[in-house]
Amino acid sequence: MNITEFRKIGKKLPENPGVYFFKKGKTILYIGKATSLKDRVKSYFAPDLLERRGVRIVKMTDEASDITFETTGSALEAMVLEAVLIKKHKPRYNAIGSDDKSYQYVVITDEEFPRVVLLRANDFMQSEIGTYELPYKIKKKFGPYPSGSSLKEALKIVRKIFPFRDEKSVISHNERFYRSLGLSPDLSDTRAQKEYARTIKHVALFFGGKKNALVKELQKEMKSLAKEQKFEEAEKVKKQIFALEHIRDVSLIKKDFYIEHTRSQQGYRIEAYDVAHTAGKQVVGVMTVLVDGEPDKNQYRKFNIKSGTGNNDVAALKEILERRLEHTEWQLPKIIVVDGSKAQVNVAESVLQEAGIFIPIVCVTKDEFHRPRTIGGEKSVIKNKEDDIIFVNAEAHRFALAFHREKRGKIK
Repeated sequence: MNITEFRKIGKKLPENPGVYFFKKGKTILYIGKATSLKDRVKSYFAPDLLERRGVRIVKMTDEASDITFETTGSALEAMVLEAVLIKKHKPRYNAIGSDDKSYQYVVITDEEFPRVVLLRANDFMQSEIGTYELPYKIKKKFGPYPSGSSLKEALKIVRKIFPFRDEKSVISHNERFYRSLGLSPDLSDTRAQKEYARTIKHVALFFGGKKNALVKELQKEMKSLAKEQKFEEAEKVKKQIFALEHIRDVSLIKKDFYIEHTRSQQGYRIEAYDVAHTAGKQVVGVMTVLVDGEPDKNQYRKFNIKSGTGNNDVAALKEILERRLEHTEWQLPKIIVVDGSKAQVNVAESVLQEAGIFIPIVCVTKDEFHRPRTIGGEKSVIKNKEDDIIFVNAEAHRFALAFHREKRGKIK
């Protein structure tokens, strides 16, 4: 889609919160959420899109022939609806990676008085393959959601409307405190227990993207309670309906604004990659990140090599870089550092060329004691960055060995 076509569509976009759809014909290519549909979609046609969002999203906008949208009553509803629709349609440009530990689910536990908790996507996958045992059984799960911090804000908002038990409130010395704040239910009698079962049903409807059905159910409950002259309980349900229709999600909007705008904070980002294994077994890889000369450990990533590369470090590096570039939500670096020599540089350059982007590649070669010997690459790129390159490379080596020891220990 070119800028002229977008301008025609852009005039129709409201400033309301909602979800938007990039389409090619009837096929949905990408689904996103927005606090302001007009502002968010406009950002896809900014000149720095490649640097902010990566080549995958640039290709998506080029391929798209139309943009449609669905408004919601709040940013919170947009966030929930986005997750529901991505799960339903599975658009190919919505890459939700299992390697990103920040992705989380909302889980309703399967127990007498269910809890509503957050579960990391990585922990869920590990439980599925039997390498990790969850401390509870799952009755329902919703997501995954790409921003754990936004999801926590969302749960705080929902909990004020429908007080539920979480991992902290079930601890005996915390229970009374959370009840006093109106954030946890009193389950002391049968009547309260039945009411809590309805609360959990309401939470499930909300995170299932069925707010309208939830409001109708609450309206039906309110009328029934009023008919039975249970006016105090009817008033409580009326307040829940009002809260749902006037969601106060200022904190979530601020969080969403922060996440979107920090994507365009440039900084000088350097990424380093390394591979570790034992004679070609338990092969793993890692990415470490340096921003303005400081390690950003929140952005370090681990990769379990899936392609059966064995003792082939170059093939493993190829897989890591291909999977890394699928993460359009990660800012692209100014320099990529690989551990090795010309073979590693060549495969890295081929992956980037295939993706249609150019990032300088430098390599660090080591002596027999694994000490840095030389830095290979363009001199103009390396100049004044030698210390940073050596450091981020050493971090990659350390992180890879630590991850490999961790994996090897789990298999024993």
